[in-house]
Amino acid sequence: MDQSDKKVYAVGAIFSDAGSVMSAAEKIRDLGFVHWDVHTPFPVHGMDQAMGLGKSWLSAVVFCGGLLGFTTAVCLTTIPSFGIYPMIVHGKPYDWRTVVSFFPIMFELTVLLSAFAAVGGMLVMNRLPRWNHPVFEWENFEKVSDDSYAIVIESRDPKFSVTKVSDLLQTVGGTEISVIREEA
Repeated sequence: MDQSDKKVYAVGAIFSDAGSVMSAAEKIRDLGFVHWDVHTPFPVHGMDQAMGLGKSWLSAVVFCGGLLGFTTAVCLTTIPSFGIYPMIVHGKPYDWRTVVSFFPIMFELTVLLSAFAAVGGMLVMNRLPRWNHPVFEWENFEKVSDDSYAIVIESRDPKFSVTKVSDLLQTVGGTEISVIREEA
């Protein structure tokens, strides 16, 4: 299949240093692009603010998972013990004073469902599993893991146009600008 027959995924550009990619990210953010990413060989301090990224919703998902685990544990321990099968075992009461003995169960189920929620939420929010990403096929992407920086603006962005994005990336200091295409 000819390269031009493949669907356009994004337009990417290479930058030479962290300062230039940070400045370019701020300009792209200010222009209102929403579906784009910065790739760097190491974490760059302040890049989240430069990209305009907010707080992740993953903590809310984890909280809901923990709350579900805690509620499930409370129901699974107290309903049978106090309502369905109230028993006096070894002279111990079967009222609210025995709740302390259920704390380990409540703690473990809270942690377990929080962990499941964290993994599941992370997979959903990152749109995983995706076995092959189009950016990995970009010929310039190898440079990013060594000594270069890249900005990739995706075609699903409402403001995307190959020519306008290419001109924008050149204006903000990008080099080796190229169209990234999806595999068929």
